[in-house]
Amino acid sequence: MNRINIVGAGLSGLSAAITLAENGVPCNLISLQQSERAQSVLAEGGINGALNTMGENDNTENHFNDTIKGGVFLADPNAVDGLTKGAPGIIRRLEGIGVPFNMKDGEIVLRNFGGQKKKRTAYARSSTGKIIMSAVIDEARKHEHSGMIKRYPHHEFIRLLIKNGSCTGVRIRDSYSGKFADFKGIVILASGGLNGVFPGMTTGTTQNSGDVTATVFSQGVILGNLEMLQYHPTTVGISGKRCLVTEAARGEGGRLYIERGGEKWYFMEEKYPELKNLMPRDVVAREMFFVRRDGECGDQVYLDMTGLPEDTWKNKLSDLREEIIHYLSIDPKTAPVPVKEGIHYFMGGIDTDINHRTNIENLYAAGECACQYHGANRLGGNSMLGALYGGRTAANAIIDGIKNKTGFSDEEPEFLDISDEPFAKEASSVLIEKISEILLGGLGIVRNENDLKNSLEKLSELEKKPRNEREKNRIALAFAMLLSALERKESRGAHYREDFPEKDESFRKSGLAVFDDGKIRIEYREIPERRSE
Repeated sequence: MNRINIVGAGLSGLSAAITLAENGVPCNLISLQQSERAQSVLAEGGINGALNTMGENDNTENHFNDTIKGGVFLADPNAVDGLTKGAPGIIRRLEGIGVPFNMKDGEIVLRNFGGQKKKRTAYARSSTGKIIMSAVIDEARKHEHSGMIKRYPHHEFIRLLIKNGSCTGVRIRDSYSGKFADFKGIVILASGGLNGVFPGMTTGTTQNSGDVTATVFSQGVILGNLEMLQYHPTTVGISGKRCLVTEAARGEGGRLYIERGGEKWYFMEEKYPELKNLMPRDVVAREMFFVRRDGECGDQVYLDMTGLPEDTWKNKLSDLREEIIHYLSIDPKTAPVPVKEGIHYFMGGIDTDINHRTNIENLYAAGECACQYHGANRLGGNSMLGALYGGRTAANAIIDGIKNKTGFSDEEPEFLDISDEPFAKEASSVLIEKISEILLGGLGIVRNENDLKNSLEKLSELEKKPRNEREKNRIALAFAMLLSALERKESRGAHYREDFPEKDESFRKSGLAVFDDGKIRIEYREIPERRSE
């Protein structure tokens, strides 16, 4: 049989590739950029796992409960159960392959992160993603040397190959030569979030353009919970994007305030005395939005880290300090940092089951491109965990489904000049900007029916003009996002409707966007019960 094809070489793609290789299943690792340029490198704060090294009697059940509650009960509890039970082993594995987590007395140090009552987040200074990726890339190289993992960098996803409702492979393009090739076999999509749909407004790389998700949606792949965009409360503006100020800054004691009546008002501490500045991200971002609208307050929220001890700056947040000084010419050790919410993570994406299978046979999805684990809001520290665990889970599901693991074809795909590939022409930058503006008009931190319908009307105007296939697909994805938000007539997690400000348990369901015969419909699926052991 053919090699397994993995689209995306970030943390979830690497995790899937390593798992396959360790079990004797060869794969192709296809990506536009090298792994060193993947979104995963940008993760700063840490990775969650109930190691209980801090003497707080933590366990995986606590991690499960915090994740389910943080996601406002919209995540599949059985998927979350596997994630949280697998977390300690994943962190120990990372330690074993050389990740230099912060340590004390021979144990991994854990820090507080938002929405969690226990210290549960392992970290490596404030560059955890970069450091974890370095170790995982090195681990993958062992299998590249043996030929089990075959890399195809600078190769772009064009479309899925689908026959009789089953995925038979993927068409890619060599971005250097411009030639196309069809890679036959099972496909795992690990293509990242929809950052490129919101240029200038996200903390993530816009190399994650959203084209993969938009294309597969047009090919019949069901998407889920698209209305759930996570606005990270603490970002700063730099050229062309938002720069993340890691949640670890608040985990280590950073405090949010706004000027009210000429005095500093530490509003999170007053409103939420238990978790204070470490409430889940959706809550913090929304409170920042509301206090700026308060007529008695100023229009700028600040993150005050001036009270942090020297040891914290030296051993835990040194990278963050350097970054802020570089971009803002502000030393956070001595002066507060002006912050604002920025789009940071996409809880919604490709709908999968607990084994990361999509509705298309032989097609899997993992990592941020998939709708799994996080429900209506992701807890800080669960993203890298979800990527590693999701990639591994998808790979194991494939391994379990392969009856005969021998006789894999190692034939090189033939690259050809194809002049009539309709999915190959890129969307114009002007259209991408217009779609972004329209979406932001409807999908802000606070939403309402009028804004959503207004955005849908503007999108309909864009649709009337002649468009290439990628442009049509991007418009269809934008419609699905807005319609998902319009149909969910409640407030839950990252989705806040000021015209429906309360949570409605009749909407405690997964929202599904289906593209069928050129039309989009929104459906709902019940959340399953947690299976007893």
